[in-house]
Amino acid sequence: MGFAVVADEVRSLAQRAAQAAKDTAVLIEEATANASQGTEKVKVLADSILRIGHQTTEIKGIVAEVSSASHQQSQGIDQVTQAIAQMEKVTQTTAATAEESAAASEELNAQAELSMNVVGQLQLLVGGAGAASVRAAHAGPTTGRHRIVPTRAAA
Repeated sequence: MGFAVVADEVRSLAQRAAQAAKDTAVLIEEATANASQGTEKVKVLADSILRIGHQTTEIKGIVAEVSSASHQQSQGIDQVTQAIAQMEKVTQTTAATAEESAAASEELNAQAELSMNVVGQLQLLVGGAGAASVRAAHAGPTTGRHRIVPTRAAA
């Protein structure tokens, strides 16, 4: 009976070894399949990383373009601001010149009226009463200003 027990034991051991081999084969197949899937996943991940790299480069270029456009816009705004400042200076100068011109015009009008009064007095002295009536006829009705009218010599 010793051999039968040993034989049973060897058979049992052989069956367990066969089962272990089958289990190992299944595990190896699963590990191989998992490795293949892992390899595919790594390839997909690598492709994704490359795409992200390309997109990052594109975004970097777009950001550089936006930055350049922003800088140009800032320079344009500075130029407009300078032009407005120059226009304000010209406007102020023009306003000051207009005020000076108005003051000079008023002064000339006052001098013209004074001259007209002097001319009228001279006409009275030179021509007598007839010159006064000529002067009154040529006086402006609304402004009170006088026109210089040459007098005719008495014939």
